[in-house]
Amino acid sequence: MRGATSSAPVSLLGRFNWKHSALEGELPPEILVRRARQRRQLLDMTGVSYMIDAAILLIYAYAGATSFATAPAYAACGLLSVAIYIAISEAKVNDRFRDHYFILQQTSISLAIMLTFIYIAPEVGGLFLCSIFLVYTFGALRSSPRQTIIGWTMAAIGLTVLFLLTDKPIGMPTGTPLERFATLLVFILVLGRGMIVGLFSSSLHESLYKRGIELKKAYQRIEELAELDELTGSFNRRCILQALDEEIIRARRTNVPCAIALIDLDWFKRINDRFGHPAGDEALRAFAITVFANIRSIDKLGRYGGEEFLLILPETSDSAASRAVDRLRGIVASLDWSAISQDMSVTMSAGLAMLRPDDTADSILARADKLLYQAKDLGRNRVVSA
Repeated sequence: MRGATSSAPVSLLGRFNWKHSALEGELPPEILVRRARQRRQLLDMTGVSYMIDAAILLIYAYAGATSFATAPAYAACGLLSVAIYIAISEAKVNDRFRDHYFILQQTSISLAIMLTFIYIAPEVGGLFLCSIFLVYTFGALRSSPRQTIIGWTMAAIGLTVLFLLTDKPIGMPTGTPLERFATLLVFILVLGRGMIVGLFSSSLHESLYKRGIELKKAYQRIEELAELDELTGSFNRRCILQALDEEIIRARRTNVPCAIALIDLDWFKRINDRFGHPAGDEALRAFAITVFANIRSIDKLGRYGGEEFLLILPETSDSAASRAVDRLRGIVASLDWSAISQDMSVTMSAGLAMLRPDDTADSILARADKLLYQAKDLGRNRVVSA
């Protein structure tokens, strides 16, 4: 029964929803709540606007410019349309459509009400013309270009029919002081409501701007997390290899030397087996922090895999690179690793390779890896370069 009752309004609204499109996936509850709140704000503002116009119509009626029936009839039509859209919104029917405000539908109904009352009460038609302006000002807050064109076309056709195909004398009463007062209220309150719409639009833009900044920060954070190794804070394998590719291109373009060092922590499996994996993780973190504290800002360190790290040394000669990496080796060996676990000691071996004119990332990494294995074969805790 629930499916049967909900399908009818969807199909009916779908016929008139020019921008109908099923949303992909389910929106988070907080977004749905925010959208419902925004719809209610817009509908409340529309309802208040109808009541203001009805109050002015009563003043015109007291002045004898129009019938007393005009004001309640106009208020009833306007508030009924608002109530229907509030009911649709509360039933969450709107959330099934891309244009969850139903802007074109609301604008069309309001336009029909205004044009009808211009025809019925042309003696105060100027008020309804001003209200049409307000309706489209409200609608412009959320209209797409296509909706705007369709809405403008409907208004143009309706007004053309009224002005050119009927002989209704559309007026704005100013014959008596009370009529002039009512007409003054029309202009003052239209201006005021227009300014409120402007303020509402400004607050929406500010909210969107702040949300955009928050999204940008979140995206930057995601990018940062995607680039970094979670354990050590160094670049992950993908990012350090990308940095190597970029550095090779830059070195060739600027004709400056570049070195890389493939570093391995000696006997790391034994460290894990003896002291436990948590202690091993702490050792990896401490190693990365130590390297970061002792390299230049242009140098790049990334976790190549397991206990292996890749260090890129841009704008560095063979001798300078050898001194820098050997200095790191000495610092690592002299650290007090017992702060992590008693009797722990950590050393590193490194294979240092200079970039050659015909090198690719794979070829220079292969040379560095070969040199690293030579360092291990020679007893570890050393740097081998070629």
